[in-house]
Amino acid sequence: MSHYFQNDSNLDHQVKGIEVFIRNTSFRFQTDLGVFSKNAIDFGTRFLIEKIEIPSSAKTIIDMGCGYGPIGIVVAKTYPDTKVYLYDVNERAVDLARKNAVMNKVENVVVTTSFLFEHVNMKADVIITNPPIRAGKMTIFRLYEDAFKTLNTGGLFYAVIQKKQGAPSTVSKLTELFGNCEMIDRDKGYWVLLARKS
Repeated sequence: MSHYFQNDSNLDHQVKGIEVFIRNTSFRFQTDLGVFSKNAIDFGTRFLIEKIEIPSSAKTIIDMGCGYGPIGIVVAKTYPDTKVYLYDVNERAVDLARKNAVMNKVENVVVTTSFLFEHVNMKADVIITNPPIRAGKMTIFRLYEDAFKTLNTGGLFYAVIQKKQGAPSTVSKLTELFGNCEMIDRDKGYWVLLARKS
């Protein structure tokens, strides 16, 4: 069975287009088999995008586990004075994210294949993720640990996670790492979490 957080070069293609109106702007995305939430932007991702607030001092943003790019592309369009780096281990997703950035006329993005932070060679002011829950807790907690190391002092870490899929343990882990973690909103079992690096 193929998973969106892995590469499967044998998978057939079934490219489709979806349209999304979010943060007062219309976006178009191409999706395909083997990528997360291929039929529509999932509720958690949309909820997270709507709650993100990027401070004017932030210049470098990472979307970790970007999929076909909705978080990073919307953030880049909303905050054009930033540089947004999108990373995903799934090469098909990365290819789609690049195409979707062009299709939405977003130029302040860089899209790179990477397993978590393995190919991240920079510091960031904001890191955003809808983590790949099915990859397992060890992988998710490694993502959190590496995000903490990658953030500049004063940096923000945003995540969305369902309560039933481990939101309370994520709050505990982020509090352990950052010394703080707040739930900025919740809806339909999803928690949007924010941690600040002091």
